[in-house]
Amino acid sequence: MHNLGQTRSSQKHNHLLLTPDTFVRTPLPGMKACLGVVHAGLAGGARFTEYTAEFQSGGELGPTNAQRFLYVLEGQLRLEVDGRQNDLGVRAYAYLPEGASHRVVAAKASRAAIIEKTYQPLAPFESPRAILSSEDAISSEPLDGDTALEVKHLLPDTMQFDFAVNSMVYQPGAALSMVEMHVMEHGLLMLEGGGIYRLGDSWYPVTAGDFIWMAPWCPQWFGAIGKVPAKYLIYKDWNRHPLGPARPSDEPAPAPQSKTAKNPPKKGRR
Repeated sequence: MHNLGQTRSSQKHNHLLLTPDTFVRTPLPGMKACLGVVHAGLAGGARFTEYTAEFQSGGELGPTNAQRFLYVLEGQLRLEVDGRQNDLGVRAYAYLPEGASHRVVAAKASRAAIIEKTYQPLAPFESPRAILSSEDAISSEPLDGDTALEVKHLLPDTMQFDFAVNSMVYQPGAALSMVEMHVMEHGLLMLEGGGIYRLGDSWYPVTAGDFIWMAPWCPQWFGAIGKVPAKYLIYKDWNRHPLGPARPSDEPAPAPQSKTAKNPPKKGRR
């Protein structure tokens, strides 16, 4: 039946809810037998890009010069990096540092969540190295001591990384203990179950397949409802000062220039 223009999708100045009924698929540069559903990007105010890549068997992801994080939602991907081929099944993920030469090909029809962000270096730390792992290999931790709400940190908690990706699982009835407002922005993909999300001054029912973007300082809260746990994959930028990149400590500040230095007098001029 035609939905007569009805949808749960919503766009506000500080958040975006995208539901699968409004997804538009498009090829991105370098993709082969693959389409992307772009969820967040610079055009919408985000400082990162997140999209779902939908592969046909043998499909290939395009290249990027940015950092790339990929999480397998369905199927199986083959990742070639550092001269090795790695098979990534459901819930497997990979972090690829900026400029890393790699190739992602689908062994069969597959879907993956892709996050890309320009790296913000921080002296004296070196850039991170590639990581290949599985969510199943990461231990859960209760959030703020609440065992009904567990988080898995998929990237190391070190200053080398300028973003984090976590998975969070809420048992039915579990909820965040507070409405959060902070400088980090979020990209969130609902993986299982559902609940109610507060974004800004709006309250939304959300379910598996939905995507949410939250701008810095957007009021946010989630509570799980239903008979099964709710689970989502969430991105945030962090570990960097809000002012932006800082000069290395041993790099001198540029000397101020006088007007005379910028505009030397002409010969013979008094």
